[in-house]
Amino acid sequence: MKVLIVTDAWHPQINGVVRSLTEIGRQSEAFGFKTEFLTPEGFPTVAMPGYAEIRLALAAPSQLARRIEQAAPDFIHIATEGPLGILARRYCMKRGRKFTTSYHTRFPEYLSARLPVPSWPLAALMRRFHAASAATMISTKSLEDELAAQGYQNLMRWSRGVDADLFHPGKARRLPFPRPIFLYAGRVAVEKNLEAFLSLDLPGTKLIAGDGPARAILEQKYPAAHFLGAQAGEALAETFASADAFVFPSLTDTFGVVLLEALASGVPVAAFPVAGPRDVIGDSKAAVLDRDLRRAATAALAIPRGLCRKYALQFSWRESARQFFGNVLSANGMAALRAELASAA
Repeated sequence: MKVLIVTDAWHPQINGVVRSLTEIGRQSEAFGFKTEFLTPEGFPTVAMPGYAEIRLALAAPSQLARRIEQAAPDFIHIATEGPLGILARRYCMKRGRKFTTSYHTRFPEYLSARLPVPSWPLAALMRRFHAASAATMISTKSLEDELAAQGYQNLMRWSRGVDADLFHPGKARRLPFPRPIFLYAGRVAVEKNLEAFLSLDLPGTKLIAGDGPARAILEQKYPAAHFLGAQAGEALAETFASADAFVFPSLTDTFGVVLLEALASGVPVAAFPVAGPRDVIGDSKAAVLDRDLRRAATAALAIPRGLCRKYALQFSWRESARQFFGNVLSANGMAALRAELASAA
C-alpha cells in the first residue's frame, strides 16, 4: 500500500514537521507501506515573507494533479496547509478522494506574533481546510481538546518519537563555556518566545542551536549568549548531551520534538506549563514547568540525568509510525487492517 504525503515543509528545513515526516518514511516498510513525498522539490519556489529559509512552491493545479497521478497512491495525507497542501486538498475534493491531514503548527498564533492582526480569520480558514479531511491527526490531548472546542471533528492522535541512539548522554563533550550551560535548540523566530529565555538572569552560559529570521536581531541584543547556528545529526546530538539544562520558552508549540531529544540526551527540561511541554512531560519529573522560567531553569539542574533518559525511552519513532499508518487505515474505512498493525514490526 502506498501513502503519498503532501508537504510544503521539507529538507533542508530543520524543524519538527520535517523530522516527523522523514521518520514516518523511514519506518513505513516495517508496516507494509511504501511512502512517497510530494514536496516543493521540482517546482519553482519563492521565499516565505519574513522567513527566507522556507521556500513556497509555485505549482499549477495541473502540475500537482500530474504528480499525484504519477504516484498512483492508495492513500493521500496532506501534512501542511501551504500552497501544495491547498492544491492537494482541491484535487482530492474535486475527484471525491478521501484524504487525511495533520495539524502541526498554530499558524494563527504565529501570524499574530509577527503582525498586529487578530488570529481568528486564519483560525477560521484553518478549520475549514481540515474540515474536508476524513481525519485530522493531532499530537497531544491538549491540542485535541483545544481543536475540538473550536469545532474540529474526526481528530486522531499521532504522537512523536525520538532517535535514542543518536540522542544519547554518551555524546557529551566538554564545551569551552562557563557552566552551567542552558541550551535552546530550534528555530530562531519570534513565535518561539526566545527573549523569555535570553533575558533571564542565569549563571553560566546560554547557548542557542538553530537559525531563523530573528537570529541577527537577538545576537545583537543579547551579546552574552552564544549562537551556534543550525545544527543536525551528530553535531546537534553532541550539543544536546553537553548541556546542563534545556530551556524551552515557546508558548505555542503543539508538541516539541526537541523536548524528547533533550531528555534522551539525559538533559532535564525547563519550560512554561503550557500545552506541548505539559503533554510531553506529564508527571515524569524529568522537567520543571513553571510560569517563572528562571526558577524552572535553575531547579531543572537538580534533576537526575538518568531519570530524563529513562523517560525519553518510552517514545519511539516506530510507535509514532504505527499510530500514523493506523490512522490512515481507519480514516479510509479499514479499521480491521489497523488492528493488524498492533502486532506488526
